[in-house]
Amino acid sequence: MGSSNLNINSKITDIFAYQVFDSRGVPTVACVVKLASGHVGEAMVPSGASTGEKEAIELRDNDPKNYFGKGVNKAVDNVNKVIAPKLIGLNAFDQLTVDQAMIKLDNTPNKAKLGANAILSVSLAVSKAAAKAQNSSLFQYISNKLIGLNTTNFVLPVPMLNVINGGAHADNYIDFQEFMIMPLGAKKMHEALKMTSETFHALQNLLKKRGLNTNKGDEGGFAPNLKLAEDALDIMVEAIKLAGYKPWDDIAIAIDVAASEFYDEDKKLYVFKKGIKANILNTKDWSLTSKEMIAYLEKLTKKYPIISIEDGLSENDWEGMNQLTKTIGSHIQIVGDDTYCTNAELAKKGVAQNTTNSILIKLNQIGSISETIQTIEVAKKANWSQVISHRSGETEDTTIADLAVAAQTGQIKTGSMSRSERIAKYNRLLYIEIELGDKGKYLGWNTFTNIKPKNFNI
Repeated sequence: MGSSNLNINSKITDIFAYQVFDSRGVPTVACVVKLASGHVGEAMVPSGASTGEKEAIELRDNDPKNYFGKGVNKAVDNVNKVIAPKLIGLNAFDQLTVDQAMIKLDNTPNKAKLGANAILSVSLAVSKAAAKAQNSSLFQYISNKLIGLNTTNFVLPVPMLNVINGGAHADNYIDFQEFMIMPLGAKKMHEALKMTSETFHALQNLLKKRGLNTNKGDEGGFAPNLKLAEDALDIMVEAIKLAGYKPWDDIAIAIDVAASEFYDEDKKLYVFKKGIKANILNTKDWSLTSKEMIAYLEKLTKKYPIISIEDGLSENDWEGMNQLTKTIGSHIQIVGDDTYCTNAELAKKGVAQNTTNSILIKLNQIGSISETIQTIEVAKKANWSQVISHRSGETEDTTIADLAVAAQTGQIKTGSMSRSERIAKYNRLLYIEIELGDKGKYLGWNTFTNIKPKNFNI
């Protein structure tokens, strides 16, 4: 992964980290890496709200007098005082050696000592500096040098664009976390984003017309006080039509259930606690077994133009996820996020057990670009689809846009048509589309190679 031939100009000469803010106003880590050539790479790391149990550890200060314990001075110090002295002099073109050196320094299974946020900030900044030193776009560098694809033809990803937030991402009554639109009928990247923008604004107008809240959640989607997933799906279908598009053929729907957030481990029940707490739902009818949850999700796919379901069951309910995939996975994308946490070993286990047919990829869940690529390669080998994803606490860093193109994943999940930290990724994709010209293809429906979507009329 990357060249090991040391060019004097590719030597790392300086590494410096500092504390910045993410999109929630919470501290996060930024890093600057300088090479002997004078090229500089800068990176910022994101942070999640609903996190998987198996994620690499995000190191926080836990000082209640400093950002209510959310400061990252420890992680910053680990970069500046521990990591930097060990990496200075290494070849920035040898990403694997750089990342492995940090992993060895940490020497814990989940990066708990130095912090995944510290390690990832350096990993990304090194890759960006190296790309500049080779006078290459980041996506081309990652693809050719880190992944080894050696191609000039690329796939531009279909967006999973968040339009309604719920769960841990919004102060409303909906337990499902994200409701997204996928412009699968588009032919080009810019056309896809036009379709999503128009649908987003059509939805805003519908919500206003009905006196519903148009405040935004963490990822830029609306957070209206709707009662059920069905309410969100109904108004989304209406918005797609209002924007002049056909549900399913032009724009399909993806949902992130984030079921771990409302799974009662002791009772082995999916308890829709937000709705129950607000006295909108009753406990008896909305405390579902794994089997009942699968039946509920299947019912939704028959009623609405849903093509993708993420984390439909708890990250620890592997048997349930397997059954969900058996039930509807022939024609619906079943995405594992918390189930795998971008961990190659967990992904291999999922492949062996047919737990899902798709994987969500988040850089900060594993903590280095090398390990992220390894997980993507596990999924590709199994013919699983891969969805490159942001986090709810984002920054203006656009690495994931380049990664989606570099790894030819065909799908990206990076928030809504509002909030600059989300729009930055879409704007980066628009630039990449221009840069690639006819060497960049937008696949639309053809992005799905391991499922056979059924015709859906609404």
